[in-house]
Amino acid sequence: MEMWTVFTVLLVATYFLASIPFGLLISRKVVRLDITKAGSGNIGAANVAHEVGLKWGIITLLVDTLKGFIPVALAHCLLRSSAEIHGVLKVVVGLSALLGHQFPVYNRFKGGKGVATCVGVFLAISPLSCLFSGIIFFFLVSLWRYISLGSIVAALTMPIWLHLVGHSRFVILISLIVSLLITLLHRENIMRLIQGRERRWQKRELTAIDQPDGPDPHQSRTLL
Repeated sequence: MEMWTVFTVLLVATYFLASIPFGLLISRKVVRLDITKAGSGNIGAANVAHEVGLKWGIITLLVDTLKGFIPVALAHCLLRSSAEIHGVLKVVVGLSALLGHQFPVYNRFKGGKGVATCVGVFLAISPLSCLFSGIIFFFLVSLWRYISLGSIVAALTMPIWLHLVGHSRFVILISLIVSLLITLLHRENIMRLIQGRERRWQKRELTAIDQPDGPDPHQSRTLL
């Protein structure tokens, strides 16, 4: 099979597979909760952790990260070309994964904010850049306990790290587009941060997580 045929198939398959809203499916399966109507209304790992439980938030985080990592890793293995074109093809596949997660066809194009999927994409492209952004994220979250703030700043610094480690201008451009998309999808969080109403991260217990029929609506849900 020709390289461009493989690339096209991988690009399309990546979008449709990344469109699977695992956070929504997990919350419905575990506690029969529509995560789009709870907390921030987002299907991503942070809202799942807040509303369903830390364990399920971590599982959502891992699955959403793999949405980005696996397609880019496959592109690395399957697409053979010059180093520069190879890098371009990988980051385009990664962008397809991110768009699938953020604008999923299976959920009326209403998806997550793409932070975990972005981590997966750039972990496969530049682990060192991911490490630097990860340090920024954990530092800010440990300091102020705002997941949204840490995510936004970590995403916005990714193009800087990619430039410093020597990636091509196209890869840096795509990373800039990705970081701006993530920031745009955090616009409500940004407004809450400005107004002082953004929810801080804290450990709590999920009081109704083990109930077979889902949580009692009169009970307060808290994190594990």
